Amino acid sequence: MAISDALLSRLADPDLLPAAGLVDGRWIEQVPGGATFAVTNPANGEEIATLPDMGAAETAEAIGAAYRAQKAWAARTAKERSAALRKLHDLILAHVDDLGTILTMEMGKPFGEAKGEVRYGAAYLEWFAEEARRVQGDVLPGQQGDKRVLVLKQPIGVVGMITPWNFPSAMLARKMAPALGVGCAVVAKPAEQTPLSAIALARLCERAGLPAGLFNLIVGMDGPAIGKAMCADTRLRKLSFTGSTEVGRILMRQGADHILKLSLELGGNAPFIVFDDADLDAAAKGAILSKYRNAGQTCVCANRIYVQDGIYDAFADKFAEAARTLRPGDGFVDGVDMGPLIDADGLAKVEDHVADALSKGAELVAGGSRSNAGALFYEPTVLRNVTADMKLAREETFGPVAPLFRFETVEEVIEQANATDYGLAAYFYARDLSCVWRVAEALEYGMIGVNTGIISNEGAPFGGVKQSGLGREGSRYGADDYLEMKYVCLGGV
Repeated sequence: MAISDALLSRLADPDLLPAAGLVDGRWIEQVPGGATFAVTNPANGEEIATLPDMGAAETAEAIGAAYRAQKAWAARTAKERSAALRKLHDLILAHVDDLGTILTMEMGKPFGEAKGEVRYGAAYLEWFAEEARRVQGDVLPGQQGDKRVLVLKQPIGVVGMITPWNFPSAMLARKMAPALGVGCAVVAKPAEQTPLSAIALARLCERAGLPAGLFNLIVGMDGPAIGKAMCADTRLRKLSFTGSTEVGRILMRQGADHILKLSLELGGNAPFIVFDDADLDAAAKGAILSKYRNAGQTCVCANRIYVQDGIYDAFADKFAEAARTLRPGDGFVDGVDMGPLIDADGLAKVEDHVADALSKGAELVAGGSRSNAGALFYEPTVLRNVTADMKLAREETFGPVAPLFRFETVEEVIEQANATDYGLAAYFYARDLSCVWRVAEALEYGMIGVNTGIISNEGAPFGGVKQSGLGREGSRYGADDYLEMKYVCLGGV
């Protein structure tokens, strides 16, 4: 197994990247049969790593290791667990350049954006280092004089984590921070396209002094087999998954036999609404940030942009002008604003959505074709006069395509915005406070951005409603999904 010289030569600390998975404190460089898989840089197609193709057998071994390590970890004081998370947080920030480099190489996003993701993930470790010391139970009034009622909160146990390729550092940090903070053990499976950020985090877990077996990392191509192994093992008490709604449904079915506790952050189809009284400059800037961050490959990015009739043309002109200034390219090149699509399938979906819209009457006002920056790059694209019968209205594009819909009334746009099975994030720009309250309460989404296009932070509960998922990550509520509540009735007092 190997990491390419092209990647290692960019790192101040090449030891961050063993070409291996981690089970029970042992780095696994080879699996029985010798199967391997390659990791490539989507910006140029170059192979940057060859890793062991771990699977169900290694997953079962990792669950066993986590099961043995968890009880001793849970028995430590909250202050001790907090100190370990704080040390991990500090190590991440000390290596932010290397971690950003790894992320840009395997995922493609611009280097500055990659470092921002690393810091964002570290913020969750800091947050839950503090929250770990605030997991509290209750003493409730008893119904009889000789009894006392206690409520305890205890760690759920071993937690499986399956993370996506679009935020390979932050999504893992956001899940592992509350789990480790409250006393759980972890078996993590990163996306096969982007396992290197997770390997580096595992290495830093070692350096932070986490006990062997507490954090385990499975790298491999066969996600379905690994997920099934997690769901079938009764020693694993919870699974946290970020990815598609289709896979979320499969995991729910597979975990049903032993009532596996699940946290699911699934697909989105975010509306971005601009009302007549909005600050147009601010709205256009917010829409650019929301739509084109990570080349539109985020579950919370603006997927449908609704603009009220009175300002539609002015907004469309301003937004398209800003989109044309964005520069796609290799993430390490100065001045690049947007990286590539993750793979050929992602590019094909973008092209299909644009072709479908144009065939049904949409007007192309910016972009609309592949970029000359490389094979997987697509130009920042803006389409006017998009209608509800187009794929862009119903499906999550996951690419740098902004469809502009026209609407007239508040009631009309709320109905259109809610006309989806998904309910992760929504955004709108308005100045009228009565409108702000009405729309915020009426939108069927777990997260609402009002006069802002960026909503994620470690202090807020991240998650959706409807078919966008179950549970919340981050905030003081984020620890609850990793805890069990126990009622104790003391009699004869």
